[in-house]
Amino acid sequence: MSGLFGVVSENSCNELLLYGTDYHSHLGTEFGGVAMFGEEFSRQIHNISQSQFKSKFYEDISNMKGNMGIGVVSAFDEQPIYLNSHLGPFCIVTDGFIDNARELADQMLSEGVTFSETGDGTVNLTELAAKIIARGTDIVDGIEKVFEAIEGSCTLLLLNRDGIYAARDRLGYSALAIAKRDDAWAVGSETTAFPNNDLSTVKFLEPGEIVLLGKDGMRIAKEGRENKQICAFLWIYTGFPASDYEGINTEAVRERCGKCLARRDKDIDVDVVAGIPDSGTAHAIGYAIESGKPYRRPLIKYTPGYGRSYTPPSQDTRDHIARMKLVPVKEIIDGNKIVICEDSIVRGTQLKNFTTKKLWEGGAKEIHCRPACPPLMFPCRFNLSTREIDELAARRAIKDIEGKDIEDISEYLDHTTEKYAKMIEWIRKDIEVTTLRYQTVEDMVEAIGFPRERLCLYCWNGEYPGHGK
Repeated sequence: MSGLFGVVSENSCNELLLYGTDYHSHLGTEFGGVAMFGEEFSRQIHNISQSQFKSKFYEDISNMKGNMGIGVVSAFDEQPIYLNSHLGPFCIVTDGFIDNARELADQMLSEGVTFSETGDGTVNLTELAAKIIARGTDIVDGIEKVFEAIEGSCTLLLLNRDGIYAARDRLGYSALAIAKRDDAWAVGSETTAFPNNDLSTVKFLEPGEIVLLGKDGMRIAKEGRENKQICAFLWIYTGFPASDYEGINTEAVRERCGKCLARRDKDIDVDVVAGIPDSGTAHAIGYAIESGKPYRRPLIKYTPGYGRSYTPPSQDTRDHIARMKLVPVKEIIDGNKIVICEDSIVRGTQLKNFTTKKLWEGGAKEIHCRPACPPLMFPCRFNLSTREIDELAARRAIKDIEGKDIEDISEYLDHTTEKYAKMIEWIRKDIEVTTLRYQTVEDMVEAIGFPRERLCLYCWNGEYPGHGK
């Protein structure tokens, strides 16, 4: 997942571009990039895997000139891409994952199109989108060609002489919001970027909608559609707590998730309620409110320098972050029965090796694990997170129980079945906790407060948005 931000200002956009993009740092771990337009284009890209966006770009942006700019914190590709085409020069940043990128690139290569390559020989997805746009009769037609050609998702910001074209992917999987203040218009993946920059949210883009932010303000270049399947995981984990999606606040959703978990826990008695920082914190607060048990911090995140352990592409990097960032507090752990609220269990290895292990070693009497979403069953097809079924703890459990890989896992998707119970018990033993109880799909949807048919639940039920399974 990547975070996008753009601004069109009456005056210099330097400061707003810097801090607006920086507020998306939780969404990407590999590269940061900015592009500005004044009399001409200027662009900078840096590796931020071992540093913060703001520290890398402060000097760069201070020396750039222009009143329009776009920025990105990227999970994988180097961005922005600059392209000169028959549509004129433009810069582009994207968020999403193009599932059929290799096929599209091979087809275009056979037609004489050339691509730069990333270090591992794969096609840069943002460059691929740019090359497809360049085939359009105009920018809007080109963006629509991207939506028509790809499988997966692609939300983008495109900067040219007209301003910033902001386009939300056709399924509405990811989010994009428009904001303004007296002297500027802005667009971002996260509404977190708005309040401290004196920006007020004006609208959330609809799926497939294309908006132009220019010197005359905001113009809708292409109407969107109401049929959307926004990623439910935005509220559960990936989104920043202060952000709103479709007008629904993330922190409030997580508290409601925790309350749902507590209401199903009538058979345990604990001393301490804890959240795995940072994304599990609000889930635990909700659990503590509902249960009446005290919220405490047996594990504290050492914030500077340690980002999320879910987003980096390398398993070694994920493990290193998970091991280093959480510091145990023995005085709170020792002798206590603890319920830990986590946003999810993906692979399970980090929870076992770097979380519960620290609690047991600290003297915990019992550890009860409560993930705020159901077991993850399918790799994401819309962003760069889990890519293989074998990565998922639930699928490893099913394979071990069945003695082989099976295609029909419907009984394991239903939390009332015996097979589901066996799967949960397998995972419980594997991560070494006293009890394990997942959130149900029904409770998660209720906590989000958005119609089920307008949520993407693919990673839990395998139903492809708009297409069924």
